[in-house]
Formats: sequence, structure tokens, C-alpha cells
Amino acid sequence: MNAPLPGATLQSVTAADLAALPLIEKWVSFASVSRDSNLPIIEWTQALLEGYGVECRLVHDDSGKKANLWATLPAFDGETKTGGLVLSGHTDVVPVDGQPWDTDPFVAQVIGDRLYGRGVTDMKGFGATVLMMVPELLKRQLKQPVHLAFSYDEEVGCIGVRRLIADMVDQDYRPAGCIVGEPTGMQVVIAHKGKHAYKTSVRGFEAHSSLTPQGVNAVEIACEFVTKLKAMQRRLVAEGPFDAVYDVPHTTIHTGVIAGGTALNIIPRDCDVTWEIRHHHMNSPVTLFNEAKEFADSLLPAMQAVAPDTGITHKLNSVLPGFATDADSEIAQLCFRCADVDPASGAGKVSFGTEAALFHQVGVPTIVCGPGHIAQAHQPNEWVTLDQLAWCERFMRRLADEICIA
Repeated sequence: MNAPLPGATLQSVTAADLAALPLIEKWVSFASVSRDSNLPIIEWTQALLEGYGVECRLVHDDSGKKANLWATLPAFDGETKTGGLVLSGHTDVVPVDGQPWDTDPFVAQVIGDRLYGRGVTDMKGFGATVLMMVPELLKRQLKQPVHLAFSYDEEVGCIGVRRLIADMVDQDYRPAGCIVGEPTGMQVVIAHKGKHAYKTSVRGFEAHSSLTPQGVNAVEIACEFVTKLKAMQRRLVAEGPFDAVYDVPHTTIHTGVIAGGTALNIIPRDCDVTWEIRHHHMNSPVTLFNEAKEFADSLLPAMQAVAPDTGITHKLNSVLPGFATDADSEIAQLCFRCADVDPASGAGKVSFGTEAALFHQVGVPTIVCGPGHIAQAHQPNEWVTLDQLAWCERFMRRLADEICIA
């Protein structure tokens, strides 16, 4: 990962130094968990931007209870469609249920050199900092338009932003680049892995647990399948292929949820396994899935010898493609300058997914760069250091120097 240039690390930052802190506090106060409506935070943000004279466009989900916000700051000559940048982030956060928080997760609190609260890292710190810059960008006049893209349901599969991007294309917006503010420690990330998420369902045959040979135990068969996935993961760890620039240099296979069975004395009929492949460019997720499916198919003869109606099915729940932007591209070089990191040390790559891949797919060169670290995301007592937020503010001010006339 990139090293900061001399003087890039900001020390002794206090809350008083952060111009964006009031906006961060406001955004954190909205409990915009993905399972709930995000309209309160979206409508508050829309009112703020329209108060500056910024045109906003909402793109709702089918229920009307969630929305993306697309806001355009026009160029000095009135141009709104062609060129310029998208600054993208999501408004939803993961749940806090069952997590042992020491503070109110929806009240941003400064303790020492850290700011605590749900979303301060992932990724309301970035979104609020973008909002803080709007009056300055308007005052200094933009050479090209800047678009703000705030989406819903990123945490459950980058769902909302897909509609936002489709609407962007339909409305004939043609931005020249995009910056996604996911937490990278303010390092410039030019690539991330892709993700395929699956649900494998085992249909067994129920019987009394004292008569195990007469039943087909769906839970046990599911466990055999999970054991195969784990063996594949161990092989990837040991043998690769490897891309050393990634924080996790190999493709990963992970089992997230197993659900099955009804009672101890009943041989379980059903069991579901939810699992994923996070792959870099040197592995094919389709090839890895086919290997897992071939193993599952090998279990069928023994199952169906007991009960012909048993089986194993697989459903592809979601796909998030990977992406890679050239480190020599205009958007990457712009971010190197604004983040004050050394491009000679090489740009970063990360294993987590973002909407960067979806912007990239429609021809918008994209970079991921934002305050905080993914290790603090989704955790109880989520936090970001004040110096990271200050670094993000400085990034935005340097960006203004690059894209504004005055």
C-alpha cells in the first residue's frame, strides 16, 4: 500500500480542527441500517444541498422507502452532463444488534484522538466531508461538473447504486472519473476483488433419529460440502495464485451461514449453506464454483439410493465484479496528488468490494480512497482517528485546487 509523502501524516489533530465534524455528527445520528428506510438521511441531505442551490435527483427502490441521491454541481459555464467527477458513497450502515458498544452507536463521540459511532469509518465520514466542501466548490467555480452520488443498500450487495448508475446513463451524464470514499486509510486503491455469493440447499429425508439409515441427514451432507469449501480455501492459501499487492493476496472462499434441522430426534430434511468466493483476476469464480458443485454432485447417488427425491441445488445470490484502474490514469494520478501519497510505491488493491466496479463497468474510471480502515468497520465501537478525517479534508481541499478556477 502507498506510503505518505514526507509531511503527509497529520498529528495532534483535535475535534476543533475538523470543519466536517458537525455534518458527520448529523449523518451518524440517522440510524440508516440497511434493513430500514434511508429516506430521513437522504431527505435531510437533499434539503441541505437544495439550500445551496444544487439540483438533486432521487432514484427510489420499488417500495418507495429507500432512495439514492444524485446531485450535480455545475461547471462555471453551466455544463452539467459531460466530464467532471463523481464523488460516491453509501448512506446505509450495518446493524448494531447484539454488539457490545460502550457508547451510543448513533451519537458520534470524540474520545481522545478517535471519533466513535456507527458509520464513522464505513462511510459517513467521507460523505459528510464531501458535503462540507459543497459551498467552497460552488464559490470557487468548477472547471467541470461534480456529481455527488449517495446510495442505499450498499452493505447488502451494492443494490441501490445499480439503479443510480442506470439512471446516470439514461440521463446521459458522462463523468470522466469517480472517487469512491470507502475506508482505505486515505491510500489510493486502484483495484478490488470480485465477489460471487451463493446459497447451496440440501434436501434430505426425514426419519426418527433412532433410524438413521432410513433417513438422509441434510445437515451432515451440508457439513461435508462446507468441508470441501474449506479444503479449497486451504489450497488457495497454500498454493495461490497470489497477487502480493492485495491485502489478502489470494482468492478466498468463506462460509457465512448454515441453517438446518428442527429437533434433535428428527433427521433433518433441509439445510442451507450461504457462502462466497472473493476472487482476484488470476482465478475464475466459475471454475471454483464448478469444482464445489462437482463435489456436491458426487454425494447424490448415496442420498438418492435412500430417498429418490433428495438433492442439492445451488443459487447464485449476487455478483459484484472486480475492477482495476490503470495507476497511470488521469483519475489515479489526480488522487495521488490530492492524497499526497507517493505513486512510485505502487497503488493499493483491497479484498472488499465497492460500487467502484459498477461505475467502472459503464466506462467511468474509478478510484477508491477514503478515511479510516476497513478493520474498524462493522465492529462494536466503530472508530476513525481524527487525523484520518483531517487527511480527508485536506484531500478535498487539494481536489478543489485541481478542479476549480479560483
